Parts: sequence; structure tokens; C-alpha cells
Amino acid sequence: MARIAGVNIPTNKRVVIALTYIHGIGPSHAKAITEKLSIAPERRVQDLTDQEVLQIREAIDAEYTVEGDLRRETAMNIKRLMDLACYRGLRHRKGLPVRGQRTHTNARTRKGKAKPIAGKKK
Repeated sequence: MARIAGVNIPTNKRVVIALTYIHGIGPSHAKAITEKLSIAPERRVQDLTDQEVLQIREAIDAEYTVEGDLRRETAMNIKRLMDLACYRGLRHRKGLPVRGQRTHTNARTRKGKAKPIAGKKK
């Protein structure tokens, strides 16, 4: 099992797919990394040599913000918005959609499970 950026990437998957298990590296970044290091896209992680794993690790450390650093940076950006008390910060604070989606219906991901309101008595 190869360990890159603090993540155990699966050994039986292709390198491009396995790299996407690292937070902050998506399919396009994974493809760019493999092309830069001239690793064939159909190769599996278990077929990589220790030298190639080391090259991948160094390339990611040099060029990308990943895992804990990225999560910390994102959390700090949200905290900054909340401290500023700008519109986006207030929406984050209230747990509502931030980017202009409707909330009359839908928005259940942000608002949580629907809370029933007691019906009118007869």
C-alpha cells in the first residue's frame, strides 16, 4: 500500500484513479501529475517502483495544497467570512445555502432533516 500525502492509496487501482483519493487532487490534477512524470495512465499502483512513488510524492508536495493544509485553509476562509459578517458569512453561520439557491423548498442538505410543524386542531 502506497502512502502519499498522509493517505493510503489503494494498490489495485490505476494510478490516475488512486491519486483522486487524496483530498485536493481531482481527475485533471491526477492526469497532469502522471503525464508530467511520464507514468502510463493504465499502470496500477502495485506496479509502481519505490522511485516512482517518491517522485509522485515530491511532485504533489511541491505543486499542490492537499489534505490537512487544504482543509485548514478552507475552514479559515469560511471563518474569515463569518467574522466579517458579510452576507456569505451570515449564510454560513445560519447553516443556509450560500450561493443564492432557493430555500422555500429544497435546501435540505444545508438545512438538515425537515422538522414537522404541528397541524391545526379541529
